[in-house]
Amino acid sequence: MKQIKHPATKLIGIELRTTNENGKAFIEIPPFWGRFFNEGIASQIPNKQSNDIYAIYTNFKNEGVNNLGIYSMIIACPVSSLDNIPEGFIGLELDNTNYNVFDVKENKAELVGETWQEIWALSETNKEWDSKRAYKAEFELYKESGQIEIFIGIK
Repeated sequence: MKQIKHPATKLIGIELRTTNENGKAFIEIPPFWGRFFNEGIASQIPNKQSNDIYAIYTNFKNEGVNNLGIYSMIIACPVSSLDNIPEGFIGLELDNTNYNVFDVKENKAELVGETWQEIWALSETNKEWDSKRAYKAEFELYKESGQIEIFIGIK
């Protein structure tokens, strides 16, 4: 894990409202990724700056406290402008803020879930670390290069 300041980033993508309760997110998120790729969502995003893909977890019911309850998962690409957001898409801006960053083995998207398990275990076992989480926006970043990182917002 490393700590970095991620710059403010404008994004456009699609949104899913879900919850971790009763395993609902684990059922809904895989088809949501399928929709992103099957419908060519990335190619429909205007003002796109790169083919990097962000999977953002935000709009937590308990924002600033924890990730329990309903939240948004937004799969998006970075853009130069939030003008001309297509119908059915959403625009957002990540703040210029500090993150703890966890690396996932390059080109191994199937290992993202294992890395999240490690993050959740860290939150359970290290209350001091968990108390520094912002619970405002956390995201997976899939870079064109194949590099994959998980960003956990910190206060």
